[in-house]
Amino acid sequence: MNLKKILIGSQSGGIFLALILMCVLISSLTPRFLTDTNLLVILNQVSVNAILAFGVTFVIISGGIDLSLGSMLAVAGVVAALFAKSDGGNVYMALLMALGVGALMGAMNGFTVILSKVPPFIVTLGTMTIARGAALIISSGRPVSDLSESFNYLGNGDLMGVPIPIIILVGTYLVCHFVLTQTVFGRYVTAIGGNETAAWVAGIPVAKVKWWVYTLSGIFAALGGILLSARINTGQPNAGLGFELDAIAAVIIGGTSTRGGKGSMTGTLLGVLFIGVINNGLDLLNVSAYWQQVVMGGIIILAVVLDSVYQKMKR
Repeated sequence: MNLKKILIGSQSGGIFLALILMCVLISSLTPRFLTDTNLLVILNQVSVNAILAFGVTFVIISGGIDLSLGSMLAVAGVVAALFAKSDGGNVYMALLMALGVGALMGAMNGFTVILSKVPPFIVTLGTMTIARGAALIISSGRPVSDLSESFNYLGNGDLMGVPIPIIILVGTYLVCHFVLTQTVFGRYVTAIGGNETAAWVAGIPVAKVKWWVYTLSGIFAALGGILLSARINTGQPNAGLGFELDAIAAVIIGGTSTRGGKGSMTGTLLGVLFIGVINNGLDLLNVSAYWQQVVMGGIIILAVVLDSVYQKMKR
């Protein structure tokens, strides 16, 4: 990655500098912040949100939105837990089924958005409720526990001292960054978000690309659900409440336009880290969780306002 490009890039330069300043500020307030252990804790804590955010970045760049992330995460987490029970469960089957469920729900979002022409906000809001209900039905409203050690390793294990969730986070980022910047699909996503009509006239298969972005969002939500269930050793039907807002906030803070057509995975990663650093810093400073929500809400509003100002200046 070109550091100079990050520092001066119009999409992620501002959040990169803001992240550095925030780290300096918090480290000056508490010596516990800049320690190897705490930095690993931050990366581990943001891993699920980062994976959700990478998936929804494709959606937002294409001009859409996905509010069903948290609920899809819950369904996939419950399904994975049911197939990963310690008494006869199979980890590979658990992964396959959970990812399949996520892909199916994401594909349903895509089909509905494309065929009905209903705004994605409404479609995914409905899916959010349906998926949450499905998670409760599948689990009979109770947590699915007693999972196998091999499954729990995904959320709590490490490789040469590096937690598995962090390794998955880095791998996911690299894949998504490559797809968005180096493939025809990535260029199509950006083109559709910039001007869908012009993209269609230019011969871009708009419907197919939009279907895929929602399907990918579902797959990443399922991956997040797998990691969360493995981390807490339980498939929780109520897991993921509000996670979609955290993921979308990270994407917007990272410089992706709410209008579509502009964004980057690097910006999203920086947005995730920015939120993670703030939450971790406030925890270390013993700030009330209630005030943490107020701070994060203010940051989201500020990010949207700055994006709006930037778009007007660009015109």
